[in-house]
Amino acid sequence: MTDVNAGRAATLSRTFSVRGLTSRNRIAMAPMTRRFSPGGVPGQDVADYYTRRAAGGVGLIITEGTYIDHESAGTSGRVPRFHGEDALAGWADVVDSVHREGGAIIPQLWHVGVTRAEGAPPVVDAEPVGPSGVSLAGEPKGRAMTQKDLDDVIGAFADGAAAAERLGFDGVELHGAHGYLIDQFLWAGSNRRTDAYGGDLVARTRFAAEIVAACRAAVSDAFPLFFRMSQWKQDAYEAKLARTPGELDSLLTPLAEAGVDVFHASTRRYWLPEFEGSDLNLAGWVKKISGRPTVTVGSVGLDGDFFGAFQGNSSAVTGIDQLLDRIEKDEFDMVAVGRALIADPEWAAKTLRGDTRSITPFGAEMLKTLH
Repeated sequence: MTDVNAGRAATLSRTFSVRGLTSRNRIAMAPMTRRFSPGGVPGQDVADYYTRRAAGGVGLIITEGTYIDHESAGTSGRVPRFHGEDALAGWADVVDSVHREGGAIIPQLWHVGVTRAEGAPPVVDAEPVGPSGVSLAGEPKGRAMTQKDLDDVIGAFADGAAAAERLGFDGVELHGAHGYLIDQFLWAGSNRRTDAYGGDLVARTRFAAEIVAACRAAVSDAFPLFFRMSQWKQDAYEAKLARTPGELDSLLTPLAEAGVDVFHASTRRYWLPEFEGSDLNLAGWVKKISGRPTVTVGSVGLDGDFFGAFQGNSSAVTGIDQLLDRIEKDEFDMVAVGRALIADPEWAAKTLRGDTRSITPFGAEMLKTLH
C-alpha cells in the first residue's frame, strides 16, 4: 500500500464546528464498547485510552456507549455508567485529560432495550423492556413499555445530557442505532404498538423525538446533540428503517425538528451506496435530506468489517482515497474511525501527514486489552 498524498489528506485537517463544539479536524473516534469499567466506573486506564487517541491527533472522541440511569438500560457490569457520583467523577477525569491534549469529546448515552440479557448486571433483576415485548427476531421477550416507562427513560436521557454539559463535555450523542432501545421504536420489525408511539414511520419516531427534545431542553444552546442511527440491527444486517429517500425524509424530519444537530450514520462499509441510482452512502443521503451535518463510519482504513473482529478476524490497512474523494465533495462532514484507532492510537496524525505505511494493522487480539 502506498502513502496517501499529504495534500489530499489535508482535506481531513479542516476544523468542524457545530454550536459550541469545535473539532480541530474531521476525524472522530467511533464509539466502541470495550468493557473495561468494573462496576460501571471508568478508571485511569479508560482515561489514558481516550487520551492517547486525542494525543494521536483525533479531533473528536465519541465515547463508548454509557448506560443511562434506568434499571433496564444495561446488560454488563463492565460497561461504564453515565450516572452515580463515582462514574461521573471518572468521566470528569476523562474529559479533563482529553481536553489537555486538544481533543473534543462527547459521551454516547445508551439504553439496550430488549437486547438486555435477563439476569445480567448491572441490575440483575431488571426486566428487559422495549416497544412491544418482542426480541429483534420477533420472539416474545421482556415486556412492552408503559407510559411511565417511556417518561422515565426520556427523563434519564435528559439527565444524562445535562450531566454531560455539567462535566465539561463538548456535546452528547444519543444511541439510536443497531437495534437498541431507541432504534427498536424506529423499526417496524420490533415496534408493534398501536398507541401514539407505533404505526407508520412518522409515528415510530415519536419516542426518539421526545428524547431529543427533552435533551435539548436540558442543555444550553451552545451544547450540540448528535444522534447515531443505522439501517441494520444486531442479527438483522439487511434490515431497513427506510427503503427510499422519501421514507428517510419521513424519519429524519421529526428528529431534526426536535433538535438533532448532527446525524451519525452507521454503516458496515462507508463506500456502499444506500439507494439505487446514486453513489451517496447513508451519511450522504442523510445530509442531503436533513440539511444537518453528518458523520460517516464503516471499515475506514481497513479491508474487513467490524463483525469479523468479533469472530477473531484481523484486518489489513487499506487506502482511503475514496473516503477523501467523498469528503472533498462534502458528501458528509466528519469521518468516524473505529478498529483502526484501537490498533494504532496515532492513526489520525499518521493519516494527516500522509504516512499511512507506518500504520499498525488491526488484530482481533487487540480487543482483549485496553491500550
